[in-house]
Amino acid sequence: MAQKKATWLVIVGVFLIGANLRLPITMMPPLLGTLAKNGVLPQSLAGWVTTIPLLMFALASPLLGRLGTRYGLGKVLALAAVALVLGAGFRLLPNAGSLLFGTALAGIGITGGNVLLPALIKQEFPNKVAVMTTMYTTAMGVVASLGTGTSGILAHQVGPTAAMAILGSVSIWALAVWLLVIPRLHTPLVSVEGSSASARITQQPLAWGIALYFGLQSLLYYSLLTWLPSIWQQAGFSPVAAGNLATLFQLFGLPLTLLTPGVAERKHGLTVIATIASGGFVIGLLGILIGPMDFGVQALLAIVTGAASGAAFSLCIVFFQKKATTAAGTASLSGMAQSGGYLLAAVGPVSFSLIATVMTWSGVLWLCLALSVLLGGCGWWIIQRPQLAA
Repeated sequence: MAQKKATWLVIVGVFLIGANLRLPITMMPPLLGTLAKNGVLPQSLAGWVTTIPLLMFALASPLLGRLGTRYGLGKVLALAAVALVLGAGFRLLPNAGSLLFGTALAGIGITGGNVLLPALIKQEFPNKVAVMTTMYTTAMGVVASLGTGTSGILAHQVGPTAAMAILGSVSIWALAVWLLVIPRLHTPLVSVEGSSASARITQQPLAWGIALYFGLQSLLYYSLLTWLPSIWQQAGFSPVAAGNLATLFQLFGLPLTLLTPGVAERKHGLTVIATIASGGFVIGLLGILIGPMDFGVQALLAIVTGAASGAAFSLCIVFFQKKATTAAGTASLSGMAQSGGYLLAAVGPVSFSLIATVMTWSGVLWLCLALSVLLGGCGWWIIQRPQLAA
């Protein structure tokens, strides 16, 4: 009975860490206008609220992967949870510097969960990897969407600072539970394993292929999330209609995020998901490019494109777990891939904006279409390769 209670506590801890992996980012956009009006964050700095976490993902991913394999996944995840709490606290101080510093701390905390949760699940739940991965990625997506949907309402009722405090309290719950979880985890990975795993990972072509896949899906997701509303507005939709279409794009990544780990366990499941990811991007982007500018049609295309993004992201997590033979290897592979991937994601929206000034948004969409085909080819190549050498 005690062992069963301990297992459930670990499950709750994984759920709460997962719930914090997008919320600190997605809750902010609806608050930016009010923060600017109140003089807390000038409009000229608003874009950094999204860019800073992505840069933290890129810079901190390999470091946290190494720390996790050296000192134990549970302990480093606890430090990540501390960073989330401190980040939420600094954001409440009424000046731009504190808000952006808190955002950087939150980005480091999110990075810890992004990199180490797949490895921890492989270590703690070797026979339930698909179920646990589904649980935490679903928590991540659902809570992120709730954050976007409720932060503006909360700000209207109690002000932006109180809204950030309420939503930021999720990190406190995660830290409190995780401190209880740590003694119940299995023996931490040893430093030799972690160091040698990191060295071996970077020498293998498959690891670089997975890093490229993660980078391509990150680039597509964050660039489209940033610019699709502008593209739809330029096509004649009102700002409200364009925002609704963008919301559909974000929300409909959730079903495929939920289904992918389970489908991946079936025969040819990985190929099916890789095809859905690449094919969904191709169909959606092609439809946005040449399809009728009818709201119903574009809503369907937004759903298809969003589903592709959810499938591609979740497939990356599956690759981290299936293509590495140990939890240390998973942590090292995850850290390496996410570092490069999020660096691409950080520069993508800015680069696409520059490209649009030369080639128009149609040129950007054609470029995304080409990247979607490359994503499919990269995914199918990864699937054919055996696991990374231990």
